[in-house]
Amino acid sequence: MTWDIIVAALINGVLTGGVYALVALGLTLIYGVLHIVNFAHGSLLMFGMFASYLLAVHLHIDPYLGLPIVAAAMFCFGWLLYRFVIGAVSHNEDRAILLATLGVSVVLDNLALVLFTGDTRQLETGWTFAMFEAGPLLLSVPRLISFAVALLLALLMWLFMARTDTGRAIRAVAREPEGAKLMGIRPDRIFALAYGIGIGCLGAAACLLLPTFYVSPSVGNVFVLVAFTIVVLGGMGSFPGAVVGGLLIGVTESLGGLFLGESLGPICISIVFIAVLLFRPTGLFGARG
Repeated sequence: MTWDIIVAALINGVLTGGVYALVALGLTLIYGVLHIVNFAHGSLLMFGMFASYLLAVHLHIDPYLGLPIVAAAMFCFGWLLYRFVIGAVSHNEDRAILLATLGVSVVLDNLALVLFTGDTRQLETGWTFAMFEAGPLLLSVPRLISFAVALLLALLMWLFMARTDTGRAIRAVAREPEGAKLMGIRPDRIFALAYGIGIGCLGAAACLLLPTFYVSPSVGNVFVLVAFTIVVLGGMGSFPGAVVGGLLIGVTESLGGLFLGESLGPICISIVFIAVLLFRPTGLFGARG
């Protein structure tokens, strides 16, 4: 085991962690505003990956070029899904929303099985096997692109939440819905908007993942557990926590796989997760109650 291999694994972990962070950003936004765990998160990510895959196969649109299309479509789908299904069925009650998102997950998973069967598909583009030489290191070009775009989107998300009136309205509803209502803000519309933005993040992450990852009706299960871990690790509802947690989990996964092998590597994620919660139960950036 040489230092070149360790450094390469470390860098690859950081690059993968950037996309993990984008997946977790949508989840942490939905939790921060609605204060519920979105059980449909993995299924909606799978939905976005299939959308990007179909655009590439049938319309020959590269996943990176199709990112704005898929992200916008997923935002609209998420907004409609909350406005006319989840919100309408649950009447904004937390327990009912949890059950509604679980029901959406079951429907989407089974719909994908009907439409695409259980086969695994992988897309090969001109970027798939491209490598970038950095001294003795060989870095995957798709991972570099995905990392850069994911961090850019995370920055834009933070600026949107911090500097725009809509972002301030979202934060106001997340902190005090009744007070926001007195100021003329309609919480039901903000809930639908926040859910749509969170699902839009999934659409962007789906396009960034597709060149280097397979897609199948069960692919969401691979990422949803990682996303939940990142959100809790970074602090529930914390944007910086989602980014830092995503990078930390990516590095942990990569180094664990290097030293322990692919079968035992994921154990390291659980070890880091438990260690952080033992010393900081609210997560890395979570506020104490």
